[in-house]
Amino acid sequence: MSIINPDLHYALIGDNPVFSKEIKNDFDDFTLVPETISSVNSRKEVNAFIMINGEKFLPLMTAPMDTVINEENLDIFEKNKIITCLPRGENMYSYQENVFPSISLDDAKQLLTEECHEYTSYYCIDMANGHMEMLYDVVKELSDKRPDIKLIVGNIANPKTYNVFATFENVWGIRVGIGGGGACTTSANVAVHYPMASLIEECYRIKVYHNHDAKIIADGGMRKYSDIIKALALGADIVMIGSLFNKTLQSCSTTYLWKTFKVSGDLEKWLFTNKFNLYKKFRGMSTKEVQKDWGKKKLTTSEGIVKWNEVLYDLPKWVENFEDYLKSAMSYTSSTNLIDFKDSKKVLISASAYRRFSK
Repeated sequence: MSIINPDLHYALIGDNPVFSKEIKNDFDDFTLVPETISSVNSRKEVNAFIMINGEKFLPLMTAPMDTVINEENLDIFEKNKIITCLPRGENMYSYQENVFPSISLDDAKQLLTEECHEYTSYYCIDMANGHMEMLYDVVKELSDKRPDIKLIVGNIANPKTYNVFATFENVWGIRVGIGGGGACTTSANVAVHYPMASLIEECYRIKVYHNHDAKIIADGGMRKYSDIIKALALGADIVMIGSLFNKTLQSCSTTYLWKTFKVSGDLEKWLFTNKFNLYKKFRGMSTKEVQKDWGKKKLTTSEGIVKWNEVLYDLPKWVENFEDYLKSAMSYTSSTNLIDFKDSKKVLISASAYRRFSK
């Protein structure tokens, strides 16, 4: 029995109920539906790439995590047409225009000085809580004084916040998603979250309605190929990936045999090819372990974990599979490009319907 009298409750609060009556959904709650008759007869007719500054990329971006990417393995991701976003702590002034160095809010304030003008014009302001007023204030000031600097901001878990940041012309992309990442415990402990499928779709509706340019970057909780494909079909321009890329042989995290012996080079490749159990550490960037590595003397409460991931993929092969699966989904839905793919048909399904085809 409810402890709230609904009639009294809504009489008191009027048009602003505590709970939305609309249930929000995640990726497993829906599926794509083929077009009645698809005009796409071959994957070769499908363009699964996006263009950034005249260069072709898959709609994928590395999460700025130090167990995924650093300066040493940057090239392998770029070679595989993946947009690169580096974690904080890397040199924020030394990269070409299609690399996004992550910076703190204090670093972002430093960009207001003239001494930074000669460096890269793309940055990711890396914050767990993109709803803070102080982030808004810094982005606004950068928009006024340094419109040449393009920003990725976030993370956010409210579609209305996408609309707020997208009004700034220098905001290149907005990271949407809080708490869904494989090494993030924010939602589990703090109780703040917005189911990703609904969050992406609602941000996309806002983007189309207001004709915003800011890219929707779906960040967190991509556990399989179909999650990424569904995120793109719902309206994400780019999908940011951490855990799946950490599980590749080419991620920057040290590789261990049986979680005990460090291996690298030709031995690492030989062990992987011969199906030995290899593992890499994967950690959230707010963990106390990371805070210690950054030299913090006073550690704050962690909203992330450190765990082992088994090495499951060779990055080039994973990328090849992803591209083929994405093109296949697009051909079923008669989509020759990623913009058309966002208009593909979707239906909500029951949990038993999902279990029927989930393997």
